[in-house]
Amino acid sequence: MSEDEHLSAPTPLNKPRCADVRLVNTATELEIGTKDLLAGDGPLAIDAERASGFKYSQRAYLIQLHRRNSPILLIDPIAIGDEDPAAFSRLATAINGIPWILHAATQDIPCLAEIGLRPSKIIDTELAGRLLGLERVGLGSMVQELMSLALAKEHSAADWSTRPLPETWLNYAALDVDVLPELAERLLDELTRADKLEWAEQEFKHLLSFAPKPAKMDKWRGASGLNTIRDERGFAVVKSVWQAREELGKRLDVSPGRLIPDSSLIELAISRPKTKGELSANKKFAGRASRSYLDTWWAALNEGLKDPKPPEMRIKSEGIPNHRIWAHKHPEADARLQALKAAMTKLSGEYIVPTENILTPDYMRQLAWNLEIKNEDEVREYLRNCGARGWQLDLVSAEFSVCLTDQPIAGSQNSQAVEHEEL
Repeated sequence: MSEDEHLSAPTPLNKPRCADVRLVNTATELEIGTKDLLAGDGPLAIDAERASGFKYSQRAYLIQLHRRNSPILLIDPIAIGDEDPAAFSRLATAINGIPWILHAATQDIPCLAEIGLRPSKIIDTELAGRLLGLERVGLGSMVQELMSLALAKEHSAADWSTRPLPETWLNYAALDVDVLPELAERLLDELTRADKLEWAEQEFKHLLSFAPKPAKMDKWRGASGLNTIRDERGFAVVKSVWQAREELGKRLDVSPGRLIPDSSLIELAISRPKTKGELSANKKFAGRASRSYLDTWWAALNEGLKDPKPPEMRIKSEGIPNHRIWAHKHPEADARLQALKAAMTKLSGEYIVPTENILTPDYMRQLAWNLEIKNEDEVREYLRNCGARGWQLDLVSAEFSVCLTDQPIAGSQNSQAVEHEEL
């Protein structure tokens, strides 16, 4: 970027530059818009808006599509899906083979896959920014730095299930894909100049296999404030009410935390009201649905209180212990981990890439735990099996081998997963 570009103030952009922006509410409109997209040029900019924090589901409530020299399509997947369930299958067939441009692809891939849209090639502008070492990789920040444009971003946390969508929201949504083709082009040029294009292509290819992590079996253990509960019966109450909240949220398609907050679960586990009236009078038991679904919470509370097998406060799991306790309980593994962290810091500074993008932190911890792995070939093979890409292996294998070779010979700790306790 030139010095003049750095010094000039960014141009505010409140409306898309593309003159043809279409709100697509029917299958017929989608078919027409798809034909016009296919007449455009280059990769397909794509984005999706959900209603996280408002709805239980993570489905897309608006999908934005755009190519150069084509319209911006703002697609209502709910209305179209209700009218013609096969409409998105036809769209998927039509755009098959066209590379996608997404910003932070892992956020949108799941909800797009839910309606049958899957990419064959990806350009992730956020990931490209990380590989280039940009300090801020939000879309607005990157557009401002690389294109000298200031995007309006005030609707990022809006409830996109709202109908009709306000014009200002539609402008916001259209802007996201309006700028993506130009941003992607500039980033690819920068990656080429930095000799990092091959790294980016490997990362983009890896994204094609992305899938969200499976939900944990005991998600209720993530309730905020659970560490204040001191007995198993209290845990049983939290579990029971949490599950009731989850089921109700799913049935109503409402984010569970909007029904009653975690603090209300904890309050029931501590106060354990003896009557429904006492529960209703408890001012600490709050939330939008705390009284309207009082029977639900009362039943769940009693189910937890009567649970013949309350959950254990500590659970045993398979795998390596939490690395935060290694210094005291597993000093050899901790010494290896600290050496690897130092090497990663060095590599990060040398290549101007965040450490977490040079290598997934969990891969590094797994390597540190396996005390017998030291030489470069062993390091490379182990990390490859974890899922590290070729460019990452080329960067870290030799450095890691030197670090690990300098560590003391392994003692009694073995490399196998051990049984340990965690909260």
